[in-house]
Amino acid sequence: MAILTARIPEEMAGMRLDQCLAEVFPDYSRSKLQTWIKAGRVTINQQLLKPKDKVDGGEQIELDAEAEEVLEYEAEDIALEIVYEDESIIIVNKPVGLVIHPAVGHWHGTLVNALLNHQPSLKTLPRAGIVHRLDKDTSGLLMVAKTLKAHYSLSTQLQERSITREYLAIVKGWMTAGGTIDEPLGRHPGDRKKNTVREDGKHAVTHYRLEKRFKRHTLVRVKLETGRTHQIRVHMAHIHYPLVGDQVYGGRFQMPANCSAEFEEVLRNFKRQALHATKLGLQHPETDEYCEWELAMPEDMQTLVKALEQDELDQA
Repeated sequence: MAILTARIPEEMAGMRLDQCLAEVFPDYSRSKLQTWIKAGRVTINQQLLKPKDKVDGGEQIELDAEAEEVLEYEAEDIALEIVYEDESIIIVNKPVGLVIHPAVGHWHGTLVNALLNHQPSLKTLPRAGIVHRLDKDTSGLLMVAKTLKAHYSLSTQLQERSITREYLAIVKGWMTAGGTIDEPLGRHPGDRKKNTVREDGKHAVTHYRLEKRFKRHTLVRVKLETGRTHQIRVHMAHIHYPLVGDQVYGGRFQMPANCSAEFEEVLRNFKRQALHATKLGLQHPETDEYCEWELAMPEDMQTLVKALEQDELDQA
């Protein structure tokens, strides 16, 4: 059991209670929320209401969420690099190549399968406690909730944009300064697997600053204000600084002129987007203490940086 609390946004005035709760608690189905309302597990300003009752906006919600098995995926003995763990949260260093959730083509060998093996009780949580995503070929820090209370807390912090998420990315081109990209993102009209900048897309903001400039590339530190699918990759490509190795948004591969055979080999063999989730900060769901973790780039990106440094010397 977990008592989840929230306040109904003023703009939801006039909505049915069940519709409102589906917006406020998106990890639970509307039918599940209706069941809990009818069972008296939801109070609005300490009053019991019916699913179809209208809300005024501003009321205090208390939801007695019931833990029950919601996942049917198999636990698999897959190695996990756990950076931190306590009774409420797990912080994982996700390696390159590991898919987060089972889906068509990837029913096994995912982070969810690994987490269920490590902590079987995660079967009772939405998406096995995972509250945000990293692309398959993006490495780095990812947070997992171990309780309903922690899951709601972390999800709320994400919605309120109070989670610190910083990435290191290596982009093509010599950048002159950092900046902010404030461009809405939505599905690409010609490819449903891709996102693109479009006027009718969802609000998306990416901040970036220079970490190190090379002769023909730049290492940047990126801070997410929002968390749209492929946000960093799409935004950086939009300003004509695509990520090295990005097979989807990086454009046609072009070898820089006059580069050494060693540098050419490193670039040709770097087949994933050069993106690493390097820093993660959050308010602990139980103690409310601010916690932060930071990880250095993985070996493949460090090797790429060394090659860029050598290329700069060769071009001097």
